[in-house]
Amino acid sequence: MKDEKKAPKLRFKGFTDDWEQRKLGDVAKITAGGDINKGDLINKGKYPVIANGLNNNGIVGYSNKYKIDAPAVTITGRGTLGVATARFINFTPIVRLISIKSDLDPIYLENVINNTHFVIESTGVPQLTAPQVKRQTVILSNCHIEQTKIGSLFLTLDNAITLHEEKKHQLERLKSALLQKMFADKSGYPDIRFEGFSDEWEQCKLGDLADRVTTKNKGMVSELPLTISAQDGLISQDEFFNKKVASKDLSSYLLLHHGDFAYNKSYSNGYPFGTIKRLEKYPQGVVSSLYIAFKPNSSISSDFMAQYYESNNWHKEIYKCAAEGARNHGLLNVPPSDFFATNLNIPITKSEQLKIGRLLNAVDQTITLHDQKLNLLKLVKQSLLQNMFI
Repeated sequence: MKDEKKAPKLRFKGFTDDWEQRKLGDVAKITAGGDINKGDLINKGKYPVIANGLNNNGIVGYSNKYKIDAPAVTITGRGTLGVATARFINFTPIVRLISIKSDLDPIYLENVINNTHFVIESTGVPQLTAPQVKRQTVILSNCHIEQTKIGSLFLTLDNAITLHEEKKHQLERLKSALLQKMFADKSGYPDIRFEGFSDEWEQCKLGDLADRVTTKNKGMVSELPLTISAQDGLISQDEFFNKKVASKDLSSYLLLHHGDFAYNKSYSNGYPFGTIKRLEKYPQGVVSSLYIAFKPNSSISSDFMAQYYESNNWHKEIYKCAAEGARNHGLLNVPPSDFFATNLNIPITKSEQLKIGRLLNAVDQTITLHDQKLNLLKLVKQSLLQNMFI
């Protein structure tokens, strides 16, 4: 029987030769990082000092000396094991970070390793050692041109992913700053506002701006999505229709319509001071009666209210209403009467509310767009990893 052809499912045109199974120790010089003299580790320097962490690309400081010439590839030997990163600046690896020097294209080698499953042999703290990496078998292209083409493709993908990640982070920082600056503080005036608005904001009770929703769910499919609990948020009608559900009677749940809000009065869900969610994507939804549900009236823009509830102003206000014992345990079990007595500082003119809501919504939409592009690029990369390597 003829041997099975060792070639990836997807490859660049013009390359047909079989790939070859090799041990990494046969195609690369592999060493483990060690210690560094404290005096050599500085905050600013010419060469990065790199450990096993994934944050900040593993860089823990700098030095004016280095141990490894670039280009090279590093592999995390502790923590999240087996993550490879191509390095193009001379560096010093420390702790258990493993360094690989090879004639193989570094981006290509990075992705070969990231597409490899390492069997961890350690019986104590899980770790990956240099001898284990040397013994690891991989299947490689013998053609440096093919390696370079594959490496270039993945470098382009990684650069696009990094670009969208940075744009997303910049927009998130912008949103955070706008939430702090575009809503009035104790003075009654925001730090920044649209041109043409100068009046002091007014303080209103939530009960004057919104009506409580008490209508119970009737006639909808009595099923509950597996991933949703009374603590997790709104249950959309779309999830019912797509049957992503498990049987449960929801006749006691509150029926919400598009634009309605729900406050989780019993649990914080990991948020610092409780959370309010708005039903935005669907015409109807249901929510547990553990929530306080409400809909804004004509006095306030729904978009403005949604953004207001992301601001620290809201967190501080509801935190004052919670019982001391609840605050100490990270819970905000606020009675409905106290909840509707909470204050909101709002612009006198509806037009200013609308402008603020639209601006912040536009930032949210752009963040979502970059997030969607990020997810798509990561899916493309994952698919290429599965089909361009063996």
